[in-house]
Amino acid sequence: MNIELKGKRALVTGGGSGIGKAVSLRLAEAGADVAVHYNGSMTEAVETAEAIRRMGRRTAAVQADLTAAAQASRLVDEAEAALGGTIDIVVNNAGHLVRRCPNADMTEELYAAIMDVNFKSTVFVCKKVIPGMVENGWGSIVNMSSVAAHNGGGPGAAIYAASKAAVMAYTKGLAKELAPAGIRANAVSPGFIGSTAFHATFTSEEGRQATIRSIPMGREGTPDDVAGAVLFLVSGLSAYLTGETIEINGGMFMR
Repeated sequence: MNIELKGKRALVTGGGSGIGKAVSLRLAEAGADVAVHYNGSMTEAVETAEAIRRMGRRTAAVQADLTAAAQASRLVDEAEAALGGTIDIVVNNAGHLVRRCPNADMTEELYAAIMDVNFKSTVFVCKKVIPGMVENGWGSIVNMSSVAAHNGGGPGAAIYAASKAAVMAYTKGLAKELAPAGIRANAVSPGFIGSTAFHATFTSEEGRQATIRSIPMGREGTPDDVAGAVLFLVSGLSAYLTGETIEINGGMFMR
């Protein structure tokens, strides 16, 4: 069965590279028009938007610092203007560990930075897109959690793990709130996904190899592994699924 998203307008936050890029391209391949959000990575976002444009889809690369609610609101306004209507699909992929820090050294500023980029961004992008979805009687929201939400994350990542657990719980509450309006909200929870800036920045090669050895499927995941699950969640194949979190980790964590 081919997944058909023709006529749908999508917004992917952090959509220019890694998992976000794979999601953006997969949605466009299925027929959606896609707005690609970025904060600092303009070159990658523009390149991703150009690839989408070559598919014949409407697109735009839109900058915003999603730790500020006002910029989250502006992002949605600009994405809707570029795509010619209200957003039908939003994938809240933007996030960051910021830096590893043991709790004994945690500052209020670092705590806020981690929570804002991972959780606050999700809340206020959702707040802005929901009215249009309600008006249309349809919408699909996919939020990005992490296996860290279950296992507490690696060294110095407790607050990051907590922010991703908040995303997971928020998604469940959102699903209950929005189901009567025909809107579904789900999450994906990636495990060890290679070819991303996250692990290039925060994971040593020794740690990477040790993690791969612990994965039952014997390999690290790819951004496209995550994108496939997102495509399923925004399609009619998951029409009776809401409030769920799909674990994408090759068996390293099983519920």
